[in-house]
Amino acid sequence: MSSWILNSASGTCRRTYPSFFRSLATSSSTPAPESAPSTHFKITLRRSAISLGDKIKGTLESLGIHRRMQTVYHPHSAIVAGKILKVKELVEVENVPDHLVRTKQQQTLDRRPKRGYKVVGSSRPSI
Repeated sequence: MSSWILNSASGTCRRTYPSFFRSLATSSSTPAPESAPSTHFKITLRRSAISLGDKIKGTLESLGIHRRMQTVYHPHSAIVAGKILKVKELVEVENVPDHLVRTKQQQTLDRRPKRGYKVVGSSRPSI
């Protein structure tokens, strides 16, 4: 899956990953403006993991996902990308810039309806 490259001059090794791994960190369904580089993964659980093994469920829990349609944000890192690859059939992943990252409280407030009500029409004629 991955290969190692040895730099004989410095005596160091580094791991190279296949192209689909690199595309996970660079592709995005919604293009970001050029001034704001993508810095986070937006991960949404689309499929249930009820009948799957404990390792898959543990991977989802380590990502912070507990139920379907839940969205979490993680900064770009190799560890998070590896976890995403383990559950790639269950999740939807987008790359988003830092200013689009939402906390759990912000997501809750976005789902709430506005307070009060608004009169759209009236049966009385206006004077």
